[in-house]
Amino acid sequence: MQAKKHPIFITNSLTGKKELFKPLVDDYVGMYVCGPTVYSDVHLGNVRTFLTFDVISRYFRYLGYKVRYVRNITDVGHLENDADEGEDKIAKKARLQQLEPMEIVQKYTVGFHEVLNQFNILSPSIEPTASGHIVEQINLTKTLLEKGFAYEVNGSVYFDVKKYNGLHDYGILSKRNIEDLMDSGRALDSQDEKREKIDFALWKKASPSHIMRWPSLWGDGFPGWHLECTAMSTKYLGETFDIHGGGMDLKFPHHECEIAQATALTGKPPVNYWIHSNMLTVDGQKMSKSLGNSFLPHELFTGTHKLLDKGYSPMTVRFFMLQSNYSSTLDFSNEALQAAEKGFKRISSALAVIKKLKYETASSLNHELDSDLNRLSSDCLTNMSDDFNTAKTLAVLFEMSSRINDFKSGIKRVSEVTRDTFENFKASYVGFMEEVLGLTDEVENNNKLLVGTINVLIALRKRAREDKNFPLSDKIRDDLKALGVQLMDGKDGEMNYSID
Repeated sequence: MQAKKHPIFITNSLTGKKELFKPLVDDYVGMYVCGPTVYSDVHLGNVRTFLTFDVISRYFRYLGYKVRYVRNITDVGHLENDADEGEDKIAKKARLQQLEPMEIVQKYTVGFHEVLNQFNILSPSIEPTASGHIVEQINLTKTLLEKGFAYEVNGSVYFDVKKYNGLHDYGILSKRNIEDLMDSGRALDSQDEKREKIDFALWKKASPSHIMRWPSLWGDGFPGWHLECTAMSTKYLGETFDIHGGGMDLKFPHHECEIAQATALTGKPPVNYWIHSNMLTVDGQKMSKSLGNSFLPHELFTGTHKLLDKGYSPMTVRFFMLQSNYSSTLDFSNEALQAAEKGFKRISSALAVIKKLKYETASSLNHELDSDLNRLSSDCLTNMSDDFNTAKTLAVLFEMSSRINDFKSGIKRVSEVTRDTFENFKASYVGFMEEVLGLTDEVENNNKLLVGTINVLIALRKRAREDKNFPLSDKIRDDLKALGVQLMDGKDGEMNYSID
């Protein structure tokens, strides 16, 4: 379904105000989201961020926009303290496990995709890697040097924040004052290369032991963490694009440095709307490994974490996360997850019902019911267009599920409303559940998976019989029978089945 365009209001982190979204190009949205650093398993904080922008991109597409969604993979240049010192996190993991860095990258990139697939988070339009854009990062560093916003010291290149702030506003996103930043923290010592402690690396000279390194105009080295996103966002979305997003923790210094680099390069702001998702807590405490209250997704699904009473399905967890606005803190607890499980079953059951409902020839028109269904369909658009408020949208879907259950029980009849009203109501419920919020019917999906698996095994058994591998053929039949699936051999090698 393509819905009618609806005005969208976005809370812009840059201004702190809710603003009417105006795309740079009609019917097109360019969106960049900072992706993972692939050196460890993806945690739930990551999942919430990518779920947020999955829903945002889904909603724009639902309204008929063409969306170019770019989400990068950080596979180089991310140092231990997220600044300009320490060992590259990926290289460190590779050294400890005696692997090539790109083996680490591949392992955790695959794991990242597997986790997001479980949550029904769609792939971005483009997923570039930092290591695949070294040339672009070197060229941007060269340009910043030529423009006087950077300086080179012993093979490393640093961005001159003080020079930049004389012409622009460093701290415009995080609302930090440059004088306060220069006064806080440790002072520069004799070993520091930077002119000011707030300067940040665009390119770092590689030590003899550094594994990940590339040749450059300044010698072998590797790019700074902040530069990669500027290089990839401008390459695929242009010098100025619509939306840039990420977790709240990236606002400073990462996104602040991105703004400075890009503005220094072009003289204009790189992004019109900044969106940041908030953190996760557990029973009111910040989620962290040190407190022992952080969850990996598989621990939520299996219920193996010490703080969980049981496991929860991926769709239940997705539904739970959508019950809170992306900009609000989200608190995990057993009680909240159990309530989410019940709530999701309710609206998921209604989804299965509405899909099967057919319009009946109108009898006497119930004007109040007809008006109510139209209001609910409209409210879905209104709430999602209000800063992508999934919580309020779900509240409307719960109301709609009550009407659907009334149709199912016979309390109300489909024939009491007009065909247009019913079809719009049905399309809205299915569209917002599946296309916008990405909530799928798990029973239906499990049935499809079961049928697909049985058909694969039947095909394998057919091949075994053709090859006269009767022991394997018999084993497949017997194993399926033990699981309650009875195979029935027909003529010409055809096979049917029944499930006990």
